[in-house]
Amino acid sequence: MEFLGELILILLATSLLGQLFSRFNMPAVIGQLLSGILLGPAILGWVKSGDIISLFSEFGVILLMFLAGLESDLDLLKKYFKLSFTVASIGVILPVVFTGVASYLFGMKFVEALFIGIVFAATSVSISVVVLQEANQLHTRAGVAILGAAVVDDILAVVVLSLFTTFSHEGGKSGLTDNFFINLAIEVLYFGAVWIVYKFVAPYFMKTAEKLDVNYSVVIASLVLALTMAWAADFVGLSAVVGAFFGGLAIRQTPQYKEVNASVSAIGYSIFIPVFFADIGLSMTFASFVRDLWFIIVMTILAVLSKFWAGKYSSELFGFTKNEGNIVGAGMVSRGEVALIVAQIGITHHLFPEDIYSSLILVIIVTTVISPFILNYFIHKQENI
Repeated sequence: MEFLGELILILLATSLLGQLFSRFNMPAVIGQLLSGILLGPAILGWVKSGDIISLFSEFGVILLMFLAGLESDLDLLKKYFKLSFTVASIGVILPVVFTGVASYLFGMKFVEALFIGIVFAATSVSISVVVLQEANQLHTRAGVAILGAAVVDDILAVVVLSLFTTFSHEGGKSGLTDNFFINLAIEVLYFGAVWIVYKFVAPYFMKTAEKLDVNYSVVIASLVLALTMAWAADFVGLSAVVGAFFGGLAIRQTPQYKEVNASVSAIGYSIFIPVFFADIGLSMTFASFVRDLWFIIVMTILAVLSKFWAGKYSSELFGFTKNEGNIVGAGMVSRGEVALIVAQIGITHHLFPEDIYSSLILVIIVTTVISPFILNYFIHKQENI
């Protein structure tokens, strides 16, 4: 029963610190992450990451990526496709190049440096949305551009992660054969199956589930679909979170997605997702902070500038003013939960040196904390023009 005590501490700490950070207009996820640092070996040592916590954490990752798929607005993506694709594409390429090259110069192997670049390729939709909502800027031209680009950015980040795990065979398990080309063909077939699920299976499956006289049948059906796609992704050699994300995209275009989003959010954010973020913090120590100080400083600067420049100059190409470009750039800076998920995948499958894991997480935290301040500054500047 020791786990129950640890779970109580985690839920209390993530809730209280999450609320504290929300009151200061910062993402609650930072408080949840810091709760793990506070409770774990880094400070108090009250909670240690064990098998059950890790299991809860893994399910939290799957639910989080499923919800990310559910929250991806494909209509918005279609409306601003050219702008979104340009901002997002450059916003994926620049961080991979900047932080990847920097990591290589810090002594990482090529594959390790490339993966660290991928960690910083994604943008957190939730962080920017909160800031834009509070400033009543969500439906402005810059606000819509940020949302559209964030949707494409997340999809591109998932695709890049999929390609990386395909060629490295580290993101999941090679479930069928050791032949690279056969595995690659199977994984291509998987994406074909994803399209079929999106176009045909998901709408029929959810409509059938709605007719069942069972409590929460629609929610259960959505989880079955998402977990099946996650399991299938893992089986063919991809990461399970990739399948969960596409499961969310498939459910998104069904009439039942709002009910699913509300219920799965309640399940995820009440227990599993907070445990995931706390579990990341439980893995942290500050033993290497002084040793990696220059790495932390350089990576933070490059992580911020690569996203900011990508958003700013790409949007200006489409006729945005300089300050609107600044708003778009600032809105793309936050890495948040997506980068944490990718980093967690990397440490689990030994895709980069374990001794820089804590420093990498710290860089993600810093970029996430900085982003709302930068975005608020340019929003207020826009209002005064």
